[in-house]
Amino acid sequence: MTTPCKTPRHIAVIDVGKTNAKLALVDSATMTELAVVTRPNTVLAGPPYPHFDLDGHWAFFLENLAAFHTQHGVDAISVTTHGASIVLLEQDGALACPMLDYEFLGPDDLADAYDQLRPNFSETGSPRLPGGLNVGAQLHWLFDTDPTLLDRTQHIITYPQYWGYRLTGKLACDVTSLGCHTDLWNPWEGKPSSLAARMGISQKLAPARQSSDILGDLDKTVSQITGLSPDTPVVCGIHDSNASLVPYLDHGSQSISVVSTGTWVVCMTLGGNQAPQLDAKRDTLINVNALGEPVPSARFMGGREYEIIRNGSDAIPTDEDRQQVIRKKIMLLPSVVTESGPFPGQKMQWTVPPDTDGQRIYALSLYLALMTECCLDLTGGGRRTIVEGPFARNSDYLGMLNSLREGHVEAALSQTGTSVGAAMLIEKPAKSGSDFAAEKPRDQHLSRYAQQWFSMVPQG
Repeated sequence: MTTPCKTPRHIAVIDVGKTNAKLALVDSATMTELAVVTRPNTVLAGPPYPHFDLDGHWAFFLENLAAFHTQHGVDAISVTTHGASIVLLEQDGALACPMLDYEFLGPDDLADAYDQLRPNFSETGSPRLPGGLNVGAQLHWLFDTDPTLLDRTQHIITYPQYWGYRLTGKLACDVTSLGCHTDLWNPWEGKPSSLAARMGISQKLAPARQSSDILGDLDKTVSQITGLSPDTPVVCGIHDSNASLVPYLDHGSQSISVVSTGTWVVCMTLGGNQAPQLDAKRDTLINVNALGEPVPSARFMGGREYEIIRNGSDAIPTDEDRQQVIRKKIMLLPSVVTESGPFPGQKMQWTVPPDTDGQRIYALSLYLALMTECCLDLTGGGRRTIVEGPFARNSDYLGMLNSLREGHVEAALSQTGTSVGAAMLIEKPAKSGSDFAAEKPRDQHLSRYAQQWFSMVPQG
């Protein structure tokens, strides 16, 4: 694990989630955010297809790196981004094509042809997913759509390393991003899968490095624009859900599950209580952690489901709302987003329609916790469960999850768990894990509610 010589005090973290792009400044002594700025991660409609606004993000990052440095000082930079994303560069480093939005369904037009190419789940731990959620499917569609693209592409890099390239000029991939259902990585052997050779990109794929490796120092032009020292180290970078796992990688044999929440809810288990039940049809997968190790994982699009059912309401459930939901057994059954998660293809339904927005929001929080429990069970479930991200501030969600788990459920209190995890790639505190709040004792009413919910959903 490569680290800079000087201990950095303030670490700027480029943190690009599917919904928002953020820049956070983390104090390495306390592992808390001193400042966070965000902009929407708006998908540009095209042409030639839906793609991300990389230039807009870059201007935003440069402007706020300069502001952070003026206000606090920036000593190092780390990067974390959503997965299922790849960037293709020409010889001169320019984009060979816009960065495809993984939710674009265009690759499904070539699904049959791609299925003949992709390796088995047993080789990659990568389930077959719709649209561009498998990076291999993205590349297959892009190369077929533009017959000149493969020859023009000189370098293929994973998304965190695109920002590292803009910052340092150095090319790399990282193991966590390659291991995020790309179909391009063999997590058991720690090397590219057979797909890279089949697609003719083995020599174009940038070298895989550990997330904590330092790519290099800041590019001189970037240094001049931002005012940061040209000696500022830039870390290789990490897939965002795996960033949430970083603080727990040194907990030895302790059994831990980390629930990373955002647009996606991703459950990852280290040293589970039981063997994982990995099923490619139920959106389980093998993630790869910052050390390059395989991690049983399962997920669903919880943040997206929350926004769909919330439908813009800011209602706060009252005690009466909660009592009515439990008494009337008002339940949301899976799945709100049918294309992913442990119950693919199942369409959502209400057992009893909620009477108020408060009841709807409370039942939604319970649904999200129950879906999380399904995912935790599929990964083998740890004795200690830690919730990171927005759902860590939802007491109703945490209360239900706490009633379901045999061990302790804790909520990370930091504003941006992924940013802290990414900062720890550069500087790990002497003591971690103090920034948590343990949940209250189990509620038997919730336990009975959960039993009935599970009796009505499909069993694997």
